[in-house]
This record gives sequence, structure tokens and C-alpha cells, in this order.
Amino acid sequence: MAAPVKWGILSTADINRKVIPGAHESPKVDLVGVASRDRARAEAYAQKWAIERAYGSYEELLADPEIEAVYIPLPNTMHCEWSIRAVEAGKHVLCEKPMSRDPAEVEAAFDAAEREGRFLMEAFMYRHNPQTRRLLELLQQGAIGELRVVRSVFSYSLFDSQNIRLRPDVDGGALMDVGCYCVSGSRLLAGEPEQIWGRQLIGETGTDWVFMGSMEFPATVFATFHCATSLPERDELEAIGSEGSLFLDDPWHCNRPVIELRREDGTELIELEREDSYRLELENLSDAIRGEAEPLLGRADAVEQARALEILTRSARSAAPVAA
Repeated sequence: MAAPVKWGILSTADINRKVIPGAHESPKVDLVGVASRDRARAEAYAQKWAIERAYGSYEELLADPEIEAVYIPLPNTMHCEWSIRAVEAGKHVLCEKPMSRDPAEVEAAFDAAEREGRFLMEAFMYRHNPQTRRLLELLQQGAIGELRVVRSVFSYSLFDSQNIRLRPDVDGGALMDVGCYCVSGSRLLAGEPEQIWGRQLIGETGTDWVFMGSMEFPATVFATFHCATSLPERDELEAIGSEGSLFLDDPWHCNRPVIELRREDGTELIELEREDSYRLELENLSDAIRGEAEPLLGRADAVEQARALEILTRSARSAAPVAA
């Protein structure tokens, strides 16, 4: 077996608590460093999470020649900038979603990665889970006939105005935080949209507290979704076809991986083993770095994702549909 890839994390973001356990458990990943703009904070964090090295700046971590890859969970507005800085420092990059809602920024980040001969991947962890793979297989096998509608939702309640997810200055809001999963899931099942329509409720923090979108895809397939930072917790994905539907009650976290195949003659439960999606995405990029796999997600998916987010935002602001 190839030597594990040495990883570092840029920042002590809250999402790390979901990523670190899988990194420590994987024989393919050696999480050796974490950086903060405050050295004392980095040292305390490294001790808490059993990470060998602490750095008092992001630049200091990137300058460590032993670190081969970095995970970037920084605020949304910093994703592409630090992805570029990381690949230019010789590191492979797993960048937390969403990379951006500006396709040009995403293109620039992948241009830099290609120039430097480094991998760059957007961290949609659910895409790596066997539940998602099985969903695609069932769809492609014709389990529900011809796909006609994709329906999805991702919402939760948060009203702390200082929370980064509700701050407009770092591109927070429902669409960017959780709606991006609905957009990604719709695109995964239906392709790239031709027409996009978005509506939003702007809350007291200046971010979208509720966002609703619809997309029209080739072959007359439609998608509809809503997301929110101000509604009860819900997360669902359903592919509806001419002969039935495939329903996932936990499509994004994949903690309860069950697919309901719903048809007129009844419902079949397709149960899968639970696997750590965060570990799987780290292992996929680690395998790619060692020449043993291809990254599941690359430039094309990330750019089209950013394009859809940008058009949804533009449509919501103008209250009119936009051709994609």
C-alpha cells in the first residue's frame, strides 16, 4: 500500500470536527498540521484534535515542504484565493464547498492548479458516498422510468447575526451554505440547466434566509428546491420518473443511508452500510495524488456549479427567469 498523504488544514473552522475523525481513521491520510492566524489558538486546537503540528499563519503551513495536500474550510469569499495560493505553494487542494458563485474565480483556481500540476477538488462530500452512487445506478438502470422532476430541500434554523453563515461580507446565506447541495444534486441527476429561476427572502442579517429555485433541463426535466437558514431542519432529495420515484430522507449527510424506491405496487427500501463521506473524499484525493485513482470531481463540475449559483442569484435579484 502506498504511503499515506500528509495533509494540513487551513483554519480551525467548525466543519473540521466532521472531517478530522475520518482523516485520523484512514490509512491513506496522515493529518499532520493545522493553521490559524493565532498561533496559540492553533496550538490548542492541535492538542485537542491530536494533530502533530500547529502553525501561526496559513502561509507558514503552506511553506512546510512535508505537507502534500491541504483542506480549505475558510469563509466562502476566501476559497478560490487560498486554493490558488495553496497550489502555487505546491499543495494539492480539497476546497470546501461552495468554491464560489463566480465561474471566473473557479476557472482561475483550476487554471492555477493545472499550471502547477496539482489536483484541486470541490468538497461535496455526499458525492463520494455509496448512497449517492447507488441512487445514480438505479436511475440509469431505469428503476423509475424516464426522469421528469427532481425535488430537494435543505434547511435549518440559525439566527445568530455574528455567525459566519449569516454574514453577507463573506458570502453567507441559505443558497451558498445549504442550497448549493440542492443545486449539485439536481445537476447530478439531470445534467446542466437551460433555464433557471430563483426567489429569495432577505432576512435581518442581509443574507437570504429562504431561497427557492427551479431549473429546466434538457429532455424536459424540471428541478425544484428550497433551502433556508430560518426554517425547521429538513433535508430530502427525490428523483421522480414516469414509473415511480427514488426518495432519500438523508441525501447530504448520509448518516442514515436508505433509498426508497416508490412505485405503484409498493415501496422497496434499499439499505446501505453507513460510510464516512468526509473520509471518502479525503481518500479519493489521496489516491489521486498517489496515482491510484482519478478525482471524482474536477473543473467542469465546479465551474458549472458556480454558474448555476450565479444565475440563481441573478434571477432572484431581478425576480425574473434567466437563460443558462
